[in-house]
Amino acid sequence: MTWVLFALGAALFWGVYGPSLHKGQVMLGNPMRALLCVGFAYFLVGVLVPAAMLASQGALNGFSLAGSTWATAAGALGAIGAVCIILAFRAGGVPTFVMPLVFAGAPVVNVIVSMATHPPKEAPNPMLWVGFALAAAGAGMVLYFKPQG
Repeated sequence: MTWVLFALGAALFWGVYGPSLHKGQVMLGNPMRALLCVGFAYFLVGVLVPAAMLASQGALNGFSLAGSTWATAAGALGAIGAVCIILAFRAGGVPTFVMPLVFAGAPVVNVIVSMATHPPKEAPNPMLWVGFALAAAGAGMVLYFKPQG
């Protein structure tokens, strides 16, 4: 069950990501400065930390081309997502609008892509479609009833 704690940690950190990124972007005066800072942070946390951990385990070798290609593509998708969020902010979006759309839409897209790449052995439970509708309704409610300010 440790994975649940890590998943909740990701929700916490990513939940704070949008408002923090928006604040930094506004304070820096240029969204690309914010993206550069995000990239630097990804380098520090996403390159130096695993490199040090792998080195300490003697595991800096054994990378397969296919695994490295998929993992790098996944990293690019994450970075492109960050660019999209920054550009949404630049175009006038604010975290209370942008992030609910991102975080309600991402699970739906994830399940659809996961089912397409790893087809289920049996038809999805019809409640899946109810879940999709509830995700959309939930995002709509968050956007409609968000605090003004």
